[in-house]
Amino acid sequence: MKIVISPDSFKGTLTALQAAESIERGIKQQMPDATTILLPIADGGEGTLTTLAQQIHTAKVLDPLGREISANYGVLGDGTTCVIEMAQASGLTLLRPEERNPAIASSYGTGQLIRHALNQGYREFIICIGGSATNDGGVGMLRALGLRLLDETGIEVEQTIDGLHHVHRLDFTNWDEKIQHAHFSIACDVDNPLIGEKGATAVFGKQKGVQDIAYFDAALTKWADVVETEKGIRLHNYKGAGAAGGMGGALIAFLNGQFYQGIELVLERLQFVKAIERADLIITGEGQSDAQTLHGKAPFGVLTYAKKQNIPVALLSGSIVEEDRELLAQHFEFCRAVVQHDVTIAMAMREPAKYLTNAAFHLIADIR
Repeated sequence: MKIVISPDSFKGTLTALQAAESIERGIKQQMPDATTILLPIADGGEGTLTTLAQQIHTAKVLDPLGREISANYGVLGDGTTCVIEMAQASGLTLLRPEERNPAIASSYGTGQLIRHALNQGYREFIICIGGSATNDGGVGMLRALGLRLLDETGIEVEQTIDGLHHVHRLDFTNWDEKIQHAHFSIACDVDNPLIGEKGATAVFGKQKGVQDIAYFDAALTKWADVVETEKGIRLHNYKGAGAAGGMGGALIAFLNGQFYQGIELVLERLQFVKAIERADLIITGEGQSDAQTLHGKAPFGVLTYAKKQNIPVALLSGSIVEEDRELLAQHFEFCRAVVQHDVTIAMAMREPAKYLTNAAFHLIADIR
């Protein structure tokens, strides 16, 4: 029996690879003769770097508050394509809850990662923009690449959300010319516009610490007005422009980026279609599964590809929201959670590998 094991990370406990290895141990305990293929995945957010990259590079960059840190970016097996996670340099997890301050938080460090890779000769990029701590419209990233934002008097505006209220024109004198020879794919699973009730600030700002939504939205509106004048691209209502606090819009307008659903991009790069050929079963999973799993998250991407080859898919997650279990069961042939019966959340969090292995053991027993 050929079983492909393709989980996403179990956030806060296991990487995608660790989860795959834990599931494999359970399978082998129940079915020693099974042929297992480990193909850990990611949905284009945090964890995509470790899932896809064959080489890792480290660069000194500034975190969202301007402190120097070391951040990684990766290179795919083709030796030419860079994977950059915004979360590495500009992520919410880099800040303690009391440090969240989107008025000054900047995406500058993400721009530094891009520039570092450009200087190393790379021209093909996958930019994963999940998990950001910023609401700066991607302006910090653009500054790191050489853009200057000027007020009506020709003076550079301050590098805060207040500064965006005063931007009048753009100066490309120091813009990195290598960008025009590079190609940027954006891994993104949201289509929010830059401003408005469904925009970057209104939908995602509160979790980053935004309190005055109207003030931030006005700043991004002023920024979008200038971009439209200077670049001829209207970001205000552009689908995806509001992703990652406006980073999506900056990548579209200034780096000619193209949006891709994160999991689609990952599965394509992993040559998933070929890897699952003639498989008898695919096991996927994540930390918690619910109705949102069916809307672009990693397990649903796996399911979509598997259906094309009529391969059954088992969902094995840390937990499954009970009211959504029946809905998930309509799509996945088998559904099982680590947290059930006598296994509590506390137990699973304390020894995640052990209990995931145990759950995989019982899943295979049920299937047999």
